[in-house]
Amino acid sequence: MRITMVGLGYVGLVTAASLAEIGHHVTCVDQDENKVRQLKEGILPFYEPGLRELITNLTSKSSLTFTTSLERSCLGAEVIYIAVGTPPNDDGTVDLSSLETVALQLAGYIKADVIVVIKSTVPVGTNDYVKRLIDEHLPTPVSVDIVSNPEFLREGTALHDTFFGDRIVIGANNPDAAKVIEEINKPFNVPIVKTTLQNAEMIKYASNAFLATKISFINEIANICEKVGADIADVAKAMGMDKRIGPQFLQAGIGYGGSCFPKDTRALMQISGNVAHEFALLKAVIDVNNKQQTLLVEKAKQRFGKLDERRIAVLGLAFKPNTDDIREAASLVVIEQLLTEGATVTVYDPVAMNNAKLVLNDQVLYAESVEAALKEADMALIVTEWEIIKQADLPKWRNLMNEPIIFDGRNCFDPSKMAEHNIEYHSIGRPVSMHLN
Repeated sequence: MRITMVGLGYVGLVTAASLAEIGHHVTCVDQDENKVRQLKEGILPFYEPGLRELITNLTSKSSLTFTTSLERSCLGAEVIYIAVGTPPNDDGTVDLSSLETVALQLAGYIKADVIVVIKSTVPVGTNDYVKRLIDEHLPTPVSVDIVSNPEFLREGTALHDTFFGDRIVIGANNPDAAKVIEEINKPFNVPIVKTTLQNAEMIKYASNAFLATKISFINEIANICEKVGADIADVAKAMGMDKRIGPQFLQAGIGYGGSCFPKDTRALMQISGNVAHEFALLKAVIDVNNKQQTLLVEKAKQRFGKLDERRIAVLGLAFKPNTDDIREAASLVVIEQLLTEGATVTVYDPVAMNNAKLVLNDQVLYAESVEAALKEADMALIVTEWEIIKQADLPKWRNLMNEPIIFDGRNCFDPSKMAEHNIEYHSIGRPVSMHLN
C-alpha cells in the first residue's frame, strides 16, 4: 500500500521504517530541509539502536523515500499518517498547532478519497476536531476518514516494540477505514484492538499514566525501605512475582523522564480538569516524581553537608539507556542542583553528549569516557543505567577517584560487591554499603 508519513520525529521515522519493512511503500515528509537531506544520506536526527541500518537498507530498495513536498507526497497516497509533535504548553495543555497546520495543508492537497491516521498523542476529541477541520477546508468533494492509531514505543527498544508489541490500537468511526488500517498492520502479527476514536485517545494517556503510577509507587516504597531497614530489590522482586502486579516498572530509582510520561501525565491532568474531575492520584504521582528527581543530591548533601568546591562526576545524561534523548531527564535536575550548590560538575554519556551541550553549554565539564569523568572526582552520581556503567571496572574506579563514593540513582550495583572493593555506595531503597573513614 502507498503510505505517506508526515513528521519525521521519533514516532514518525520509526513507524515509517517499520511499515516499509513489512512491504508498504512509504513516502516520508518533513518541512525541515536539512533533516530530509541528512536522512537521504543515512544520517538520523536521533539515536535509536538498529534504526539507521534499517533505513539505509530500505532507502536502497526505494521502499522508503524522503521529501519536503507534502503536496507531491499526497498524490496517489492511499493512507496518510500524521506524526508531528504535540509538545506541552506551559500550563500542561497540549500544543496542537503543528497538527492543525498539517490538517489544513492536507485539506488543500487531497484530491481523492483517503484515510488520515493520527499517530501523534492527542487529547480526547482531537481526532474528531481534525476531521472537522479537514472537511471544512476541502476544495473538492472527496471522502476523508480519520483513524486514531496511538504509538506505544519505548525509546531504545522501538523496533522491538513495533514488531513484538503487546497490541495495536485502531480507533475509528468508520469500520471500513479501521479494516484498512488493520490490513496494513497485519504483517506485524501483533494483537489488534479496534475501538472508537475517543477510546483510542484515552487508551494512550491511561496506559502511560498507569506506568508512571507504578514507577512513583515503587519509589515511595523504596523511600520507606530506607527508613525501616528493608531492601527494595528484594521487596520489588517478590512483588513482581505476583502475576496481578508483574515485574515491569518496579525498578526503584530517581524517577521517570523523557518525552512521554511527564507530558502525558500533565496532559491527562488537564483533560480531567476540563471535565471538572479532580485526579488526585495522578497529581500525587507527578508530585512524587518531581521530588524523587532531587533525591540523589539530597543524599549527597546529607553525607557531606556542603557540596561547594566538590568535584562531582555525573554518569549518564539521557533519560534512559539506548537513547540520546535528554528531554525531562533527571540528569538536568541533578546537574542544576549541583551547580546551585557550588560544585564543579563533569559529565559523561555515551550518546547524549551533543544534546546535553545544547542545554548545559559551558556550565559543566565534558568527559570523553567514564574513566575521564571519574578522575580526581570527590564523588560520582549515577543517573542513567548504561551498560558501560553497569559493567564497571570497580577497582579502577576506586583508584581514579579522590574518594571512592558513589551515589547510584538507578541501583546498578550490588551493595555487597561495592563493599568488597571498599567503595562507599549509596543507592535507592537499600542499605549504604559502608562509610569511609
